[in-house]
Amino acid sequence: MVAAGSGTRLGAPEPKAFVSVGGKTILEHALDRVFSIRDAAQVIVVAPAAQLDAAREIALRVAGPAADHVAVVAGGDTRQRSVSAGLALLEPTVGVVLVHDSARSFTPPSQFEAVIAGVRATGGGIVPGLAVADTIKQLDWTGVVERTVDRSQLVAVQTPQGFPRDGLLSAYAAAADDYTDDAALFAAAGLPVTVVDGDPLAFKITTPWDLRRAESVVGEASAPVIRTGIGIDVHGFDDARPLWLAGLHWPDEPGLAGHSDGDAVAHATCDALLSAAGLGDIGGRFGTDDPLFAGAHGDIFVRETVRLLAEAGFTIDNVAVQVVGNRPRVSPRRVEMEQRMSALVGAPVSVSATTTDGLGFTGRGEGVTAIATALVRR
Repeated sequence: MVAAGSGTRLGAPEPKAFVSVGGKTILEHALDRVFSIRDAAQVIVVAPAAQLDAAREIALRVAGPAADHVAVVAGGDTRQRSVSAGLALLEPTVGVVLVHDSARSFTPPSQFEAVIAGVRATGGGIVPGLAVADTIKQLDWTGVVERTVDRSQLVAVQTPQGFPRDGLLSAYAAAADDYTDDAALFAAAGLPVTVVDGDPLAFKITTPWDLRRAESVVGEASAPVIRTGIGIDVHGFDDARPLWLAGLHWPDEPGLAGHSDGDAVAHATCDALLSAAGLGDIGGRFGTDDPLFAGAHGDIFVRETVRLLAEAGFTIDNVAVQVVGNRPRVSPRRVEMEQRMSALVGAPVSVSATTTDGLGFTGRGEGVTAIATALVRR
């Protein structure tokens, strides 16, 4: 991880890797992506000599339990010398080397993994690149256009650039000139380099405009994900059972048949919440074959569903439930139902009711249907 540049074009008082974007340094953002890849790796941070302690603190904090895989070294006065300093610390077990600019701090982990896979498959160098969208002109020494370059064979190269360890070390040992990137140095040694697809998120932070773009990326990433879900529950009447609906007991009303208490409002609410969070459904979470839930009241299912959503990082905005059926009459207890369900869910729950004008299962007075929608965010 090359982080030794001064970043003069950025116009910041500190070296570029230590400039903050959305409350975290550029280096920290870059390392977050590295430590998200599947392969275990040795991570060598090449930093300015004056910022070694700061770089070490950042790297160890981001690495967390993988801190034993981190090394930090001072860079040189050119990028090539900085990379050489990092290569000198390679552990003997390392077979594939990736060289990455910390300034490309939002490079997705998938790009690292694609480069690693490419090196292993080809045995040569791999660089990610994006097709050039602009028309390219070649100029003479006076600035006059000589020709338009065919852009179909051009790519804008990014990092990380990956290489087999032995090939990269031999190429660096043989290098007599400074090159603009490691792929050029590798190719100058007569070794093959192949391009794989890059990613627009791997843009390089070089100017204040790039820094503003980076802040926009952080803002988009931190924006909450809002999701909706729907749930439906249907139960037939059972005169031998008490009626529980919306977590409330309804005296003098026929109960609802089911493995548990048949609380259609509570069950539909659970299904809507689980659906919104992508956590399955009530049948999969609380199966009818589980004797633990035989006769269980709806509040047990709602509380456990709310816990599952919180564990998955979701908060609940609201739930709306509509009861469909001829009985019980909802309007006299609507406020009570909403208060009870809101207390269970920990968010506003609205309740409405309707009939089907004598049509179908509910219209014939055979039972109750509840339909719920939920809005959650992560």
